[in-house]
Amino acid sequence: MDFAALMSKEIAKAKGPTTSSSGSDANGSSKPQGKKYLRRADEEAARIAAYNEEQARIKKEREERMAHKRKLEEEEAERRLEREEKKRRLAEESRKKREEEEAAKERERRKRIGLPEVPRTPSETETPEKEGEGEDISEEELTEKLRELGEPIRLFGETHNSRLRRYKKLLERSLEVKKMSDGPIPTTLEPVPEVEMKIPTKVPKDAEGRQFLFRQLASYFNMVLFEWELALAKRDVSVKQSLQGRQAYNALVQSRENMTPLFRKFEKADVDNSVLEHIVEIVHKAQQRKYMDAGNAYLRLSIGKSAWPIGVTMVGIHERSAREKLHQGDQQAHILSDEITRKYLQSIKRCLSFAQTRWPPEDQLQIMG
Repeated sequence: MDFAALMSKEIAKAKGPTTSSSGSDANGSSKPQGKKYLRRADEEAARIAAYNEEQARIKKEREERMAHKRKLEEEEAERRLEREEKKRRLAEESRKKREEEEAAKERERRKRIGLPEVPRTPSETETPEKEGEGEDISEEELTEKLRELGEPIRLFGETHNSRLRRYKKLLERSLEVKKMSDGPIPTTLEPVPEVEMKIPTKVPKDAEGRQFLFRQLASYFNMVLFEWELALAKRDVSVKQSLQGRQAYNALVQSRENMTPLFRKFEKADVDNSVLEHIVEIVHKAQQRKYMDAGNAYLRLSIGKSAWPIGVTMVGIHERSAREKLHQGDQQAHILSDEITRKYLQSIKRCLSFAQTRWPPEDQLQIMG
């Protein structure tokens, strides 16, 4: 072996194993295997896939929240039905007891004055067990009935007869309390169905017609507040938690609280005729989706048509012919009469603003500014 071959062998041994031509460049440096870059289309596709996965996750979470909310609402409705059934049963028992007591008093009165005894009713001719149940109640049943009423089952030093008398007084008191209808603003006025909610153009003169008008107005405003609350509940969580979302919900709560005195006036039929006429006109125009006309009626109610003096009103010592018009109260600005009136009139304006977004008019010229 010559010297040149020996040197080549030693140099090759010092360099180590040779790399493939595809893995080394001209200088002998190694190159990374696989792709050297990513296409922009692949990056965009990966971004779109990640976005779709995120949207699907958000949609699934929203559906789970809505399902949980519906479940809670159904449970609350079931509990409300159970409470109503308990109240109805207790009221029925109290009514039967009151009828039996009245019949017993009538028999005693007729016996005292010598009249013939009246025939007993079917409820009074029942078995002695049921008749005795109206007079006395066992300990377990009395405890259960007191729990249903939400009252303590036993007071300190209270005997069975004392508990029974307390239970009967609670039953009589529950009959005196008027039933409050369900809604954003609970009221004793019986709600009317939506087909009978059409407000007339003028206020009725008779008492029965005015009472039905108050029921219509209360039902209409409760419907608008319920739709308003439902629209706010359907918003996304991010919108609800934003500043504008919280302000919108606070406006709903404030309107609901400010309109409560108006509902109490409806219950007592104690609404000023001048205010009631404008409220009827506002609601009548809103039901016809003429919101611009309803807004004008609100301005006549809130501002009025009387002259508003600006600047100096008494110049000179002589009385002028038109000076008395400045002080004539032809139409008082009711929004300035007291704070309670101002608040519920402003709440009516807010309900009107929501109604035109919930039930938009066919004529775009009827949209309020």
